Amino acid sequence: MKHLFVTRKHIIRIFMAVIVLLLVAIYFVFPTMMAVGVTLPTGEHTGEPPTGFTGVILTARDDVRLAAWYAAPQNGTAIILLHGSGNQREDVRQHSVMLRNHGFGVLALDLRGHGASEGQINRLGWKGTVDVGAAVEFLSAQATVERIGGMGLSMGGEVLLGAASDYPEIEAIVSEGATYRSVDEYTSLPTNRPFHRSMVSHIFSFMAAVFTQDAPPHPTIVDSLQASSTRFLFIAAGTIEDEIAYNELFQSIVDSRGELWIIPNAGHTGGFGSQPSAYEQRVVDFFMSAYASQQEG
Repeated sequence: MKHLFVTRKHIIRIFMAVIVLLLVAIYFVFPTMMAVGVTLPTGEHTGEPPTGFTGVILTARDDVRLAAWYAAPQNGTAIILLHGSGNQREDVRQHSVMLRNHGFGVLALDLRGHGASEGQINRLGWKGTVDVGAAVEFLSAQATVERIGGMGLSMGGEVLLGAASDYPEIEAIVSEGATYRSVDEYTSLPTNRPFHRSMVSHIFSFMAAVFTQDAPPHPTIVDSLQASSTRFLFIAAGTIEDEIAYNELFQSIVDSRGELWIIPNAGHTGGFGSQPSAYEQRVVDFFMSAYASQQEG
C-alpha cells in the first residue's frame, strides 16, 4: 500500500508539473516567440514598377527613407496603398494597377523595415502613422493631386485607420482585414476583455515593445475613428469570425460615415482574389461616391 501511495503522489506531482509547464508555454513562451517574430526582416524582392509607375523615395520626419511606386492621378485623387504585415508593395501590385486603371493616382509604399524601405521593422505597424505622414506630405506637394485617399490590407488597413485622426487630409479609406495592433486594440472587443483571454495579448504586447523598443500606437484605432471625419469602407473575410467582429465594431463607431462589406467564403485579405469584379466595382464606387459627396457638401 505504501508503494501504491508513493506512486500516486508522484503521478500527481508529474501532472501538476505538466500543467505548470503548459501554462508557462501558453502565457509566456508562446507570446514571447510571437513577439520575436515581430522583428524578423522581410525580403526586398520587388519587381519593376507596373506600367505607368515610377520608383520614388520618401523621407519620414524621423529621417527614415521609404521606398514606393508612384503614378500621378488622372482624376485628381491619389490613393496611399499599404501592404500587410511582412509584405511589401509587390504584394499589392494588382491593387495598384486596378486603381490606376480607373484614373486614380497611387502611392504604393513599403512601410518602414519592409521591402526596400529603411528603418527597423515592426510587423505590427506601430510606427505606421509616421510613414503615413510622409505619404501625405509627398502627395500634398504634387501639382496634380487635389484629394487624398487610402487603401490598406491587414496591417496596412490598421495603420491607415489608426492614422485617420492625425491626417484628415485622407478623406476616404478602404480597409480590408484590419483587426488590432496592440493589447488596447485587442480588448476593444468586449469578448476579449476577460483576463483569461487578454493575458496572452498583454504579454505579447509588452514583449514586442521590449524587442522593438517601440511604444504601442496611440491613439488606438477606436479613438482615431471617433475623432475623424473620414469616410470608410471596411472589408472583412466571411470565413474569419474575429475579423468580422472587429470590422462590425469599426463600422458602428463611424456609423453613417462607414460601410461594411463581408465577403462570403473569402479568406484574410482574399477579397480581390475571391471576387475580382465585385471587389473592383465596390472599391472604385466607394472612392467615387466619397469624393462626389464631399464636393457636393
